[in-house]
Amino acid sequence: MTTTPTVVLVHGAFADASSWSGVVTELRSRGIPVVAAANPLRGLASDAAYIAAVASRIDGPVVLVGHSYGGALITVAGTAENVVGLVYVAAYVPDEGESLGELQGRFPLSPLVSNLREGGYPVAGEESAIEVTIAAEKFPEIFAADVPADVTEVLAVSQRPLSTTVFTEAAAAAAWRTKPSWALVAGADQAINPDVERFGAERAGATTVELDGASHAVAVSRPKEVAGLIVDAVTATTA
Repeated sequence: MTTTPTVVLVHGAFADASSWSGVVTELRSRGIPVVAAANPLRGLASDAAYIAAVASRIDGPVVLVGHSYGGALITVAGTAENVVGLVYVAAYVPDEGESLGELQGRFPLSPLVSNLREGGYPVAGEESAIEVTIAAEKFPEIFAADVPADVTEVLAVSQRPLSTTVFTEAAAAAAWRTKPSWALVAGADQAINPDVERFGAERAGATTVELDGASHAVAVSRPKEVAGLIVDAVTATTA
């Protein structure tokens, strides 16, 4: 009896689970079970623990898929016992003990960094913390240059903010050291330097594809290609 892994999709910063809609449709059309998780975006350790809990509740094997910051989360959460593969989509692929700031610092910064807008938010029992979004007027060119304008307008005003603590927290584990991985590099990414994506994928020994001209929002603009890589991972990990 074969067991097809359930795909758990983990969105990144400035987005929500609906950003996977096209990918979900493609996977479901092929009979692959899928869950699009809600990423809290409040801290690397706590967010990874949440994603690990989502994976652990699933009866059977899981392939974790992370976009952008979600890549850091699946790197840590992927140590969950039933996770059998990792797929990185225009994503960070940190090593154990490495922060996203350290990983980014190896390469020139992307245009995203100078176009973030800060705001405070309350934290129970503590001083307020800082979260960031992308300046709305810069969102289309930085995040979704290959997505129709009417869609980017909605994405820009519905961003989910990211806590700045995620850039300094070190990854507690690197599941790619013991589990197979796949990676998609978005060749025209303006949010994460594509060299950051390439470096992480190569270091992890991931099976890698690169989409020329693809923006950071590649799951929105090119869902068939993204789903195709995920299908490869599911096929390879089906027992």
